[in-house]
Amino acid sequence: MTKEEIFISVDIESSGPIPGEYSMLSLGACVVGETEKGFYIELKPLNDNYIQGAIDACHLNMETLKTKGAEPNKAMKDFEQWIQRVSQEKRPVFVAFNATFDWMFVCYYFHRFLGHNPFGISGLDLKAYYMGMTHCSWSETTKRRIDKRFLSPSKHTHNALDDAIEQANIFEKFLNYKNQKNNLCLSKPQTSPGQ
Repeated sequence: MTKEEIFISVDIESSGPIPGEYSMLSLGACVVGETEKGFYIELKPLNDNYIQGAIDACHLNMETLKTKGAEPNKAMKDFEQWIQRVSQEKRPVFVAFNATFDWMFVCYYFHRFLGHNPFGISGLDLKAYYMGMTHCSWSETTKRRIDKRFLSPSKHTHNALDDAIEQANIFEKFLNYKNQKNNLCLSKPQTSPGQ
């Protein structure tokens, strides 16, 4: 049995390079093709560990988040409920630009705090998608090197929702390009067997 898919662009900001030892500090998401359907939350850190460069990049304050950030279990429950609301009967597909980074934090937090991940066991990486679509080298998949026609008008701000919208815009352009090349339709995503 196959389900229609919905692509959800996700971005996170963290206190360091790996989950568990470091914390996810903010999470933003939006629906590809309907970026006005967005989600944003800031989280209480798991511990005091941080890399100064990570904090400088996201402009979040660890001490402020300790008192004003959402408890991680509530944040992940709220995110799951938002995913269910926007997905309805469709299968949600996690999308990110360098999904390997954002995915590991989101997957870790879902399993640690809810015991499951509504995205399943996989995510779609836009760098890999672009490489397959254009047959370029891996080094040509950075935002500085991809074809300018695919870039988003949104700026990369290191605000998780802003960056999720930027990624969604890029992926929508990828899909529209594929539509032109292969006569596919963004409004009727291709279905695939379950994992």
